[in-house]
Amino acid sequence: MFHTALGADFERLHPELQRRFGFSSADGIACVGTGRMDRIERGSRLLVPFLRVGARRNVLFPEQGRDIPFTIANYAYRDGFGRETVTFVRTFQFARPRRFDATMVAAQGRPGTVLDYLGTHQQLAVDLRLGVTARGGLVISSGAQRVASLVGAPVVPELLTGRAELHEWFDDEAGRFRIRVRVSNPVVGLVLGYQGWFTAEYPRVGAEGIPCHVRPLRERFRM
Repeated sequence: MFHTALGADFERLHPELQRRFGFSSADGIACVGTGRMDRIERGSRLLVPFLRVGARRNVLFPEQGRDIPFTIANYAYRDGFGRETVTFVRTFQFARPRRFDATMVAAQGRPGTVLDYLGTHQQLAVDLRLGVTARGGLVISSGAQRVASLVGAPVVPELLTGRAELHEWFDDEAGRFRIRVRVSNPVVGLVLGYQGWFTAEYPRVGAEGIPCHVRPLRERFRM
């Protein structure tokens, strides 16, 4: 999926990022990262009630802190609509663990873009634009957002969106992946941000398929 979306730019990614983002459901492997987030922060306290609501469906959360254990699970599979799909299940080990779930599918006919469904029920669909830095890092920025759970998947008004910017790269000296994420809103500014590191393993996926807990509870279809 990422190779197709990035085209020739995929070869500009660091070799470790090519490995991490270069597999598909046909390869029978996954990527599981384990590390720590050096810092997790949120914006105004006024956002806490909304973040708590999102946390019920594994979309954002109100906690913040430093040196928080972290895992990310990327599994590739074909969803119920036959689409090539990759999970991004991030778990933050606060006193009460929090998850931030997403499943990404190809955005057909839109080069450089993938479609990101957020949460356990894929209620929000977000266009993600992909790019590669001069040093081989991956940059992801969010674009149009739609409520996939409503008829016609209406566009979310700009003032209500949470715009995400992600930068992931490989630190050769430390032998680790590093990640920095910021979600912001045009009115209130910072919503949630985190930065830290992780190492990756590539377990085989057997005939039993991917673990049930990383798949969404409901799938939506919007291309």
